[in-house]
Amino acid sequence: MTMPGTMRMSSKAMRPLLDLLPCRAALIAVAACLAASAAAANPTATPLPRNGSCPSGYSSQGAFCAPGSHARFAVVREGSCPSGYSAQGAYCLAGSSARLAVLKPKGAGSCPSGYSSQGRYCVAGR
Repeated sequence: MTMPGTMRMSSKAMRPLLDLLPCRAALIAVAACLAASAAAANPTATPLPRNGSCPSGYSSQGAFCAPGSHARFAVVREGSCPSGYSAQGAYCLAGSSARLAVLKPKGAGSCPSGYSSQGRYCVAGR
């Protein structure tokens, strides 16, 4: 039954629309890859566990350092900061060309696929 004011499409008329579904899935996959690549290239600031003074752009909120609206991405510092990061107290603060860096889990020997090892950090590839 067709609702008043709506059109009913025959299965023959819907065939071209159904043929586009695989293309739509491919476009969604490409968009997801591009979004992941952009996130790796421009990591977003996230709350950090507080260890002394918070890095610039962050404010102390209890046991955490909360990012302000213009805060750059930062990671807890363990040894030397990864490439593209500068040391700021107990943190490594991302520069404009920094890639996403995460601390390796204790005891982990290697980084996941798509990441390279830099000291105690895994850094996203290009």
